[in-house]
Amino acid sequence: MKAVPAWLVFTVLRVLMFAVPFVVLSLLGIEGWLAALLAAVIGLCLSYIFLRAPRDTVARGLYEVRHRDKEPVHPDAESEDAAVDRAEAGQNTASQDKAGHTPSAP
Repeated sequence: MKAVPAWLVFTVLRVLMFAVPFVVLSLLGIEGWLAALLAAVIGLCLSYIFLRAPRDTVARGLYEVRHRDKEPVHPDAESEDAAVDRAEAGQNTASQDKAGHTPSAP
């Protein structure tokens, strides 16, 4: 049996968090446009409070699809790579100096 995609679960829960308050408000006799507006606000608040994990899962999935061709870069990775490159360049210059080569003056 195949697992249900995270985006589908999130979408169904969001629709339910709008539909249930809308039906309840409509049954209470509130005018249609006002019931829809209030249901939207209630649904937004409920999804913000209770659907954090599904929302994060969907966002992570979208990020992975968008950045599938390249690895995510850690914030410190670029500076560490630059430091390693400088250290290797310094070692190469020092080994050339020991071999009898004089570095050219700028």
